[in-house]
Amino acid sequence: MLAVAQGGVAGAGESLTFTMVKLEKSLSAWGTPDFTTILKQEILQLDTALLPLQQGLSGSSSVSDAPITVIVHSVIEVENALHIRAGIFYQGIIGGCSCADDPTPVSDINEYCEVQLDIDRVSAITTIALLEY
Repeated sequence: MLAVAQGGVAGAGESLTFTMVKLEKSLSAWGTPDFTTILKQEILQLDTALLPLQQGLSGSSSVSDAPITVIVHSVIEVENALHIRAGIFYQGIIGGCSCADDPTPVSDINEYCEVQLDIDRVSAITTIALLEY
């Protein structure tokens, strides 16, 4: 897996942040019974900084180092790509000020976001973007 690029596209008043990586094993497994398992494994092997987890936070302020869980909701095959909608369960934290008398404990909060992965069927270059819902 190779991180290719990170960027953003402006449109309709919103900014869409995306990351591009190569998911070669997943592309090779397409059409086999192991596709979903291999896709999940490849996503889990990515550096979590390449996933839009920070942008998907809803109840905390930063992403925890805790492991993530990936669920594949749908896969649509089109001529040039595989369009995958996946959910990611992860943990966020609300950090205190690190003062000795800070009453706010650092605690993990369950978070969830959905992402769109578009795997190019020739190059395996995959765009990952946060889905708004």
